[in-house]
Amino acid sequence: MSKKVDLDWGALGFSYIKTDFRYISRYKDGKWDDGQLVEDNNLTISEASTSLHYGQQCFEGLKAYRTKDGGIQLFRPDQNAKRMIDSCNRIMMPEFPVDRFIDACVQVVKANEHFVPPYGTGATLYLRPFIIGVGDNLGVKPAPEFIFSVFAVPVGPYFKGGMAPVNFTISEFDRAAPYGTGAAKVGGNYAGSLLAHEKAVERGFADCIYLDPATHTKIEEVGAANFFGITKNNEFITPKSPSILPSITKYSLMHIAENYLKMNVIERDCEIAKIDEFIEAGACGTAAVITPIGGIDYKGNMTVFHSETEVGPVTKKLYDTLCGIQSGDVEAPEGWIVKVQ
Repeated sequence: MSKKVDLDWGALGFSYIKTDFRYISRYKDGKWDDGQLVEDNNLTISEASTSLHYGQQCFEGLKAYRTKDGGIQLFRPDQNAKRMIDSCNRIMMPEFPVDRFIDACVQVVKANEHFVPPYGTGATLYLRPFIIGVGDNLGVKPAPEFIFSVFAVPVGPYFKGGMAPVNFTISEFDRAAPYGTGAAKVGGNYAGSLLAHEKAVERGFADCIYLDPATHTKIEEVGAANFFGITKNNEFITPKSPSILPSITKYSLMHIAENYLKMNVIERDCEIAKIDEFIEAGACGTAAVITPIGGIDYKGNMTVFHSETEVGPVTKKLYDTLCGIQSGDVEAPEGWIVKVQ
């Protein structure tokens, strides 16, 4: 590495650390400019920006991984780029092209190479691309201008304790509305989850689980992550709903479960009344990777899966295979890895 930073890689949590460079591109008069790396981590925008008043903004999350030979690689950045396009289309923002999205991420990683944690520390460099509506605007309509940016932060596990089972409780709140923006990665979905998360933590849980907004009978998401369950019949089950964010990690795990672990993979309803069909369960996402679910509290009754203290064997295999692919120790499916250097 060209530079060194004084960080305890093994002690990193999931919190903001200012790194040296970020990428920024501006959209005006119907086109994106060429974009550039900048050192300033502050944005100056109009007080009338739609992102401030009407929530016209979206974001993504992906990671850069250090490999055993010292290289750096990105995991499926094209999927993040395509999901951001879907989010933009949902809330009427201009698309940022896939190739430019990947190039921006690569530029940011290269410029902050010294912040990519060493191989084997369990830490990674988290990238946060985002688009916000800016410019002078007062009425409820799309912004006249937009900003696309990517910044990077070295991070450790999203949940304290890393790969250890934690308990969740069913929330009385809805994460998204039927036919709303649940499948888009927009800030409003997360703002609405803050109170539900706080109430769950106050009760001693890691986070809450949201049921479907229409009937409140089916599991949809686990906090800011997707849900999966493992049955005694060697099935990988995950909810299917138009209001669930399509997790890149979840779809990667579905591929791994089917092609690496030879499991039967099914997307279908996961009824809360039938969660005892699962012998293991977990939450998955870019930030969480895989967080084993020890138990789920529903109306005062706790359903425990494999264990509240030990990771289930299938969940462990899924985790090891996914992390192995991301860090270059396991052969990846074609197109999943982008080498940074």
